[in-house]
Amino acid sequence: MSRGFVKEDDLELAGTDLPERPVSELPNYVTPNGLKQLKETENTLLDERELLAVKKEDPTAVQRLAMVDRDLRYVQARLEQAILVEIPQDQTPSVAVFGTTVIVEDDEGMRHHFEIVGEDEADISLGTVSFASPLAKALIGHKVADSVRWKRPAGDLNLEIIQITY
Repeated sequence: MSRGFVKEDDLELAGTDLPERPVSELPNYVTPNGLKQLKETENTLLDERELLAVKKEDPTAVQRLAMVDRDLRYVQARLEQAILVEIPQDQTPSVAVFGTTVIVEDDEGMRHHFEIVGEDEADISLGTVSFASPLAKALIGHKVADSVRWKRPAGDLNLEIIQITY
């Protein structure tokens, strides 16, 4: 297409009209670490916003600023909705609940550690799973030696709970 048919303003504003990040309708339960992560993310975004705000002539900076503003609105909404769940460090939990770390063994004898946390702090690569996930739902309310069935798209998996800690 010839540049004659493209308005300069369209190129400069490309990517600045971003859709909002969806905010979960579930209660925003957070661990102390999850609340800390949200606050750190907010501070990082505020710092980046301040740096980008002075570069109004740079289309790339304007586009990045739109992304930062969108992410900042999301994080601030999550902070406003945060419900801090204190984790008692001096107790041994009898059942898996929010904030516990659960060690399970699968059918093949492999052991896995999962910490049940809030939606925003869940990261399976770190072994943290959202309380709303199918895995957490399978574990919550069960105790050591219980066998639970984790319903997965790849096929159900039986897990035996080996240990529960805070």
